[in-house]
Amino acid sequence: MFYAYLRGLVAFLLWIANGNTYYHNVDKILNKDENYIMVAPHRTFWDPVFMAFAARPKEFIFMAKKELFKSRIFGWWIKMCGAFPIDRENPSQQALKYPINMLKKSNRSLVMFPSGSRHSSDVKGGVAVIAKMAKVKIMPVVYTGPMEFKGLISGERVDMNFGNPIDVSDIKRMNDEGINEVANRIQAEFDRLDSENESYQVAKKPNLLTYIYRIPLAIIAVIVVLLTLVFSYLASFVWDPDKHRK
Repeated sequence: MFYAYLRGLVAFLLWIANGNTYYHNVDKILNKDENYIMVAPHRTFWDPVFMAFAARPKEFIFMAKKELFKSRIFGWWIKMCGAFPIDRENPSQQALKYPINMLKKSNRSLVMFPSGSRHSSDVKGGVAVIAKMAKVKIMPVVYTGPMEFKGLISGERVDMNFGNPIDVSDIKRMNDEGINEVANRIQAEFDRLDSENESYQVAKKPNLLTYIYRIPLAIIAVIVVLLTLVFSYLASFVWDPDKHRK
């Protein structure tokens, strides 16, 4: 329940801030009853929200760097939303075991950024291994839009484009050759979607009249956010998502 609430709240805040977001080929997203790995190049802090919002009512778990869990409120938020920490310097087997188990036994899919960084374009092998072992497909999506917050709130256009699901069941072994094949399939789809998005990225700003009703909604949203922060801070002392997850 908290996952759906927070997803809706953050998506609402992004709509108030931007109001110029377009979703393409959402019909390609796999059925909500089927688990999958949604992958994208990691370009902004907010692209995971657009991804999760587009695929609703499907819920996801998220692989996140351990540093994000240090904040009491934000760390509690992402834990409640199914995020689990990984040590990028010293990754453990748990980074694979947990998502594989969840993909097999729960109704939650997985969001991953194969590059692992907003400043990297290398497709890593973790996605390939998890997809193969969990026997799920890979759902590619790309974000095209402002990279900085000032561009987001100024109304620069955002395009989320969903690609064709990638089936890895034909790959017998996830050795270097198999992982490279999956990486090539993912990267090829990323490149195709980016090319499509270039045609969508016209110089289009949101209608200025929308700010007439978005401004009072923003005031309401700020109040809701403040109440959510207070609730989350207090709840973090009472409810441990890690214990509940175990």
